[in-house]
Amino acid sequence: MMPLALLSPGESGEIVSVNVQPHEDKPCCGQCGGERHKGENRIEEMGLRVGKIVEMLSNGAGPLLLRVDESRIAISRGVAMKIKVRRVQ
Repeated sequence: MMPLALLSPGESGEIVSVNVQPHEDKPCCGQCGGERHKGENRIEEMGLRVGKIVEMLSNGAGPLLLRVDESRIAISRGVAMKIKVRRVQ
């Protein structure tokens, strides 16, 4: 296992664990009284879940660009260091 941020462009990895904590101070949408936002995890909303295969598209300065399913997403290097992956061929 290794952090997602250490994959090179063109490499793929299977997500093994996600250790990013949800935001406790996230503002409410105003419709649910805060109930809907308890434990909400933005990373999972973007498709980064255990078992998903991700491909590193760009790993330069600034945010990392990933392909997850048919989507391209950008995440910070700090968040990518908290996501553990296993390289796949």
